Amino acid sequence: MARTPTRSGTRTRTRGASRTRAAAVGGAVIAIVLGATACGASAGDDKEPEQRSFALQGRTLTVDSDDSALDLVVSDSAKAGEVQVTRWFQGHVAVGGDPKVTWAMEDDDRLVLRMKCSGVIADCSARHRIVVPRGTAVKVEDGDGRVTARGFEEALSIRTADGSVRVNDSSGPLDLRSGDGSIRAVGVDARSVRARTEDGSVRLELGSVPDLVDSRSQDGSVSIVLPRAAYRVTTGSGDGSVDVDVPRDDTSAHQVSAHTGDGKITVRTAN
Repeated sequence: MARTPTRSGTRTRTRGASRTRAAAVGGAVIAIVLGATACGASAGDDKEPEQRSFALQGRTLTVDSDDSALDLVVSDSAKAGEVQVTRWFQGHVAVGGDPKVTWAMEDDDRLVLRMKCSGVIADCSARHRIVVPRGTAVKVEDGDGRVTARGFEEALSIRTADGSVRVNDSSGPLDLRSGDGSIRAVGVDARSVRARTEDGSVRLELGSVPDLVDSRSQDGSVSIVLPRAAYRVTTGSGDGSVDVDVPRDDTSAHQVSAHTGDGKITVRTAN
């Protein structure tokens, strides 16, 4: 399978002429469809990822992705004003146009990642690793894909319509949301943590006493582990047990809220 990069940052995967001719025959189309569904595309199978650097104006980056797994990393070695991106891609289309991915920095601070994959049977997978210089605040808007992040000292906002969210080793304010996926923030020292998911569990483990923890799930358990201190705690579960094992003080400046429509709630101190 050949790969053809273009100047605009577009990468395509093409199919042989014999496969195209075979697709015109009804029986051959069925064979192609069966073959395409037998083995799903995985970006992890891409042995030749592409790398590119983008100039960033200011100290805030927005990542706008329609359909990709994202890994966000802070690096002291990253150049100021530069975002380094590595891209993995695999795509297969039985009958239809060639799949492709594009990347571009728009308005000097918005990294736009797009994948086109459509046809009778379309199976594509993309993953991006995004390295930003320390001191950069990041906002993620992902349509479909899991998101991981680590090392952030500045504000981090992540929203994905369909995928899990994982954050480690971060101390900046966190605002984490998923339409369909679990949320995990472990080993974080953020003073403010907001975590919401429509369908999935929430697990938060904080190493420093926070000012605010606001966690909600429509369908899933909520677990919060906190340093020993007195907290103003509010909880609510439509269908599930509630276990609060931290010192409580209704006048405390440290607020903790945990709510779920269906699931168990646990709020406890770290061992």
